Amino acid sequence: MLDDGVPPNETIVPMLPCVAQEETLAFWRALGFAVDYEQTKPYLYLAFRWRGFELHYGRAASTVDPSLENTGGCLVLVDTVAPYHAAFAEAMRRTYGKVLAKGLPRITRYRPGASRFTIMDPSGNSIIFIQRDEPAEVEYGGSKRLQGLARVLDNVRILREFKNDDRAAFRALQSGLRRHGDSAPAAQQAMALAVLIELSTALEEPERVPEWGARLRQLSLTTQERRQVESAVADPTLLERWMHTT
Repeated sequence: MLDDGVPPNETIVPMLPCVAQEETLAFWRALGFAVDYEQTKPYLYLAFRWRGFELHYGRAASTVDPSLENTGGCLVLVDTVAPYHAAFAEAMRRTYGKVLAKGLPRITRYRPGASRFTIMDPSGNSIIFIQRDEPAEVEYGGSKRLQGLARVLDNVRILREFKNDDRAAFRALQSGLRRHGDSAPAAQQAMALAVLIELSTALEEPERVPEWGARLRQLSLTTQERRQVESAVADPTLLERWMHTT
């Protein structure tokens, strides 16, 4: 490293494009952020603060379409992501009566043990909370070390947690279960069925949930396997009526 006398004590503050001023103010206030600065004229500038980080907003280009969800974004590196997700989810319940899981704004589901989650703000920006010790390289498309349904499940995990694409995950898992389900161990079949139940609920397409639930109920799982299946979804209560232990 070049010793140029510059002290390594920088602070970087993300400045994101803002399409919806009032909605942005209301959303971050609902999540417990303080508004440090609020200006609309002669130009838009908003500054929010929560614990150890800040988010600033300026006016977005007129061509920005929030519905595309590619406006901008930033990464927030933390030691452990679970407490952050829990805090924001609880703040949403207090203000909105539920966790915002669809549309804009929203927060992605958090599966126990996951290393990241995303908040989508009203302007289509992604604020991604990432655990600092997350692997530097992620094998998109499923680990090559895995085979059959195990590889499909790994691919689905990537689609859900890293690409935030429930629809693609849903399709991949349905296809993978058809191809590999009969030959896969019971625990893997149960994980696939559990994730399909959760994805169906999230996508508001519950028609096949009873079918998948009935198949899940028929599988004999040990207590350890049951815990493994429950850890594959963000909301294990969705599985309660379909699960049993041996």
